[in-house]
Amino acid sequence: MVNPQATATTAAGRDVLAHALASDTKLEVLETSYRGHAADAAAQAAADGFDLVVAHGGDGTVNEVVNGLMRGGVGTEHRLPMLGVVPGGSANVFARALGLPRDPLDATHQLLQAIEGGRSRSVGLGKANGRWFTFNAGVGWDAEVVASVDGLRRKQASPALYGRATLASYARQALRGPQLTIELPGAPPGYRVLEGLRLALICNTDPWTYLGRRPVRLLPNCSFDRGLSLFGLRNLRLPTVLRHVGQALRGAAEPHGPHLVIRDDQPLIRVMSDRPVKFQVDGDLAGEQKSVEFTAVPDALQVAV
Repeated sequence: MVNPQATATTAAGRDVLAHALASDTKLEVLETSYRGHAADAAAQAAADGFDLVVAHGGDGTVNEVVNGLMRGGVGTEHRLPMLGVVPGGSANVFARALGLPRDPLDATHQLLQAIEGGRSRSVGLGKANGRWFTFNAGVGWDAEVVASVDGLRRKQASPALYGRATLASYARQALRGPQLTIELPGAPPGYRVLEGLRLALICNTDPWTYLGRRPVRLLPNCSFDRGLSLFGLRNLRLPTVLRHVGQALRGAAEPHGPHLVIRDDQPLIRVMSDRPVKFQVDGDLAGEQKSVEFTAVPDALQVAV
């Protein structure tokens, strides 16, 4: 599944990758042409009994392919194809969190080695109001940033563009952002309800994202092998935000602060807002709701690595 509009893909590069994969596999190449095309095609590939579906594009392409593969649900009578990833976007958070090379040719070489050696790993996924996600989701500020970036670009994304969108939406969120209530049904009694949060990020792995080559680490104990993790802030005042941005960029082993809430390894996280609020999954705007339920699904998918 190739997204020809992905930031780091070219026609010549795609031909080289397809030739390399075709040397060791019976290959079919599909170039996506509309939003949701990769999801539809991946669902059909699963129904047709394909062994492997490779996503070549950015995190949005990977998310679509995963949602297509998982359309039939977990534990169905049909074995799901294994997922392969060849990075082709600007951030490639999921691929890099798996330890895959940033360069598409290097990633293809590693994928071929994984196929030849029969290597794969089991990956847990998250689900947000029925939408699957691979590395993170969020309610409020980060979703506003995603919405702003979507409105500013058609193809090119960069740390600078995300930085401008983040700053532009900060004042609105700091002054007029929603009040969030978090429910954690799997937490011990007395810790199941958190009120008065201004930011809620739900992560399935760490790093949360990247700024170029620099990983941004919010939740060092979060991984594909555990439940979901919550990163929440009780206020968005500038000193609070700068404190935790600094910790994330430094990769602090134990993020801390008086307004910080972290809850790791949660099977279910429910976020409720005092008014409709945007939410995002894997950097893609997923709509606007007053309540979003995030569920951890362990060992959901096999990934060739």
